[in-house]
Amino acid sequence: MESLFAIVDIFFVSKVSVNAIATIGLTESVIFLVFAIAIGLSMAATAMVARRTGEHKPEEASEAAWQAIIIAAAFSMLISIAGFFFAKDVLQLMGASDAVVAEGYGYTKWMLGGNITIMMLFLINAIFRGAGDASLAMRTLWFANGINIILDPILIFGLGPIPAFGVEGAAIATTIGRGSAVLYQLYNLFYKSNLIQIKRYHLKPNFPVMLKIIKVSMGGMGQYLIGTASWLFMVRIISLFGSEAIAGYTISMRVIMFSILPSWGLSNAAATLVGQNLGASQPDRAEKSVWTCARYNMFFLLFVSILFFVFAENIVGLFNADGKVAEYAIQSLHYITVGYIFFAYGMTISQAFNGAGDTRTPTIINFFAYWLFQLPLAYFLAVKLEMGPSGAFLSVAITIFFIASAFVIAFRRGRWKTVKI
Repeated sequence: MESLFAIVDIFFVSKVSVNAIATIGLTESVIFLVFAIAIGLSMAATAMVARRTGEHKPEEASEAAWQAIIIAAAFSMLISIAGFFFAKDVLQLMGASDAVVAEGYGYTKWMLGGNITIMMLFLINAIFRGAGDASLAMRTLWFANGINIILDPILIFGLGPIPAFGVEGAAIATTIGRGSAVLYQLYNLFYKSNLIQIKRYHLKPNFPVMLKIIKVSMGGMGQYLIGTASWLFMVRIISLFGSEAIAGYTISMRVIMFSILPSWGLSNAAATLVGQNLGASQPDRAEKSVWTCARYNMFFLLFVSILFFVFAENIVGLFNADGKVAEYAIQSLHYITVGYIFFAYGMTISQAFNGAGDTRTPTIINFFAYWLFQLPLAYFLAVKLEMGPSGAFLSVAITIFFIASAFVIAFRRGRWKTVKI
């Protein structure tokens, strides 16, 4: 459901222009930095709430949840100020042409300026999942996506007295949808949730708990900042080959992100099960749950990879892509989905470490994999060997195998079972 925002936006925006699609791709690469902070805090919140839930300490779980929300709000304010005033500079820094900047800077301004909706949506859903209430997290995303699906075509193309905002309308619709969902989340946290219930006495800052959350989340932020910063450079490499290459890559990644979100669900389940079982002093059951989740994940992604490999052209065609844009999108789908079955294990075990509170190990693995392996390989294949964007796509598939192998080896050592949070 989270990835459906991206799919809906790109579906409608693809009818506007190639520059509009490129704007989303370039902005998304920067927004991933917001996701990195949100997911890092979410990892800490899930780990601490799950551990306290396993220990049967609901008051401490609620306390940790609210302190995480305060931290997220502080981060988002800083990003909002920078994004609102420097939207054009961000696009130019990412290699956008003058035409892309002129058409798309409003989209970037809305997405970065309204990043608190992204931050809170991720974080509060992570709190619900850590407490074992994944269904509430899902209902929140149904609500948000329903609003986005209704508003997207209205704000992009106009309706009656409502003007056509173009690609900027997609950002407005998404921000309103996510913002409405955050209000629904807060309502449940304060008045409805049975597992996590925030009371008035929880609202004051608790700095020892905040510091503990920040300590756990730094590793999580590091993981995704490493990954997303490398994503920025990957997009920068692909931008050397023009807007069509960026547009094609953007379409393929939106499709890929949509397909792997169910896998993220399984991986998040592994994180919650690890946290709750360690809290209940059941480390062997925690380990068994991870291998079970990874195996189910592998079966699912194997099916998806076959589907995408065979029907890549039909899938890309849904986004009105043609010519070089379609060619690059199909190439990206073919290359990247080859590594899907390995991605299943890498993703699940990475989240298992995070659920245990060991965010350091995935951070180290991600640094070596993305910065010392993937980016040099992408540049070498794409530029030095003159393979073009396909060289960059191939480097992603190879890196997926490298990461999965490293995580399996680290997980089998079992040090994550002794982490205290």
